[in-house]
Amino acid sequence: MSLDVRLPAGECHNSYLSSSHKSGAIGRKTMKIAILGGDGFVGWPTALHLSDAGHDIHILDNLSRRWIDTELGVQSLTPMDSIQERTRIWHAETGRRIHFHLIDLARDYELLKKWLGEHRPDAVVHFAEQRAAPYSMKSDRHKNYTVNNNVNATHNLLNALVELDLDAHLVHLGTMGVYGYSTVGAAIPEGYLPVGIDTMSGETVKQEILYPANPGSIYHMTKCLDQLLFQFYARNDGVRITDLHQGIVWGTNTPQTSRHPQLVNRFDYDGDYGTVLNRFLIQAAIGYPITVHGTGGQTRAFIHIRDSVRCIELALKNPPARGSRVEIFNQMTETHRVRDLAELVARLTGAQVAYLPNPRKEAPENKLVVENTKFLALGLDPIRLEDGLLTEVVDVARKFAYRVDRSRIAATSAWTRDIAPTIDRDPEGKRLKSVG
Repeated sequence: MSLDVRLPAGECHNSYLSSSHKSGAIGRKTMKIAILGGDGFVGWPTALHLSDAGHDIHILDNLSRRWIDTELGVQSLTPMDSIQERTRIWHAETGRRIHFHLIDLARDYELLKKWLGEHRPDAVVHFAEQRAAPYSMKSDRHKNYTVNNNVNATHNLLNALVELDLDAHLVHLGTMGVYGYSTVGAAIPEGYLPVGIDTMSGETVKQEILYPANPGSIYHMTKCLDQLLFQFYARNDGVRITDLHQGIVWGTNTPQTSRHPQLVNRFDYDGDYGTVLNRFLIQAAIGYPITVHGTGGQTRAFIHIRDSVRCIELALKNPPARGSRVEIFNQMTETHRVRDLAELVARLTGAQVAYLPNPRKEAPENKLVVENTKFLALGLDPIRLEDGLLTEVVDVARKFAYRVDRSRIAATSAWTRDIAPTIDRDPEGKRLKSVG
């Protein structure tokens, strides 16, 4: 099992951007923050977390994730109310309002620009992208949708900020997947790789470049394209940008989503949108074999949902200066091999493990060592798997097990035509029933 590279945590910097939006707390400044994609798995708890901290929160979302549920014939394991009802309950519980605006960032450029011009937020948190690698590989239509939605949304936002001369700090949720998962025998740095370039005079010039992109899906490719857009707009127009290369998120609730049953976060368990650890936990909770694809030797980076929202807050508190290069953080707290996670969940729950053909085109085994010193230096105290929150997720899964459609659990989106015939498309067939 690979461990991430880390340094001792330092003091947390608590300086906020200057803002005319004052809270009642003495000496504390708040921000008007636009959260794009604030109805989603990470967006919703982030909106609540930042609202709870006293900020003026505006969610911009086209609710496409709910339409995708309908397309796939699946629903969140946890019952989700409408975004309007969710924000109403939040106001009733806390006295704080979260404003919702129905805008399609990828297609409604003029509407987005108008909103930004009227509200002029201090910061923009950008989650508004199709986030599932398997969904992006389902068909040519899904590939086109993912590219058009993700790249257009990001460029429309950057274009509008420049056109309006709006000096808002843009915080973008990216992915560790931009680095790829090859083993080179060195830790993956936080965004930039120091290199030496041999000149014609025989000297070696040192430079820092973006770590070479190595996307493993159409979804990951769009995040790589985002990186290039950010580099251009930061250099050309001075846009202040923080790009968070996030690991796989596990867990479901935060202190804010736990305040009322109708504030619960979504929990995806299906083969397209369910993240690997959450899928293992729901499988174990309902007596379904834990499905490992391939050898399970794939090593991945992970972060708990509570740490995810805390990292976003830390990034907002520590913006780059105007004209600076893009600030990049590796937003992860630990790394694990997939089969080790499966065995951990099996020991915890008594479930059994089934090894199935892998629908992805990827190396069967890899090591992964990742630098994550920046957030630790800003004061992040990470939640780790051994901290006991796995059982909390299992409890949530068991509570809502009646909502599971077992036929949607299997991962069946193939990366290539050659792989498609090898996939086990019978989630309750002979292979799984014979396990153990």
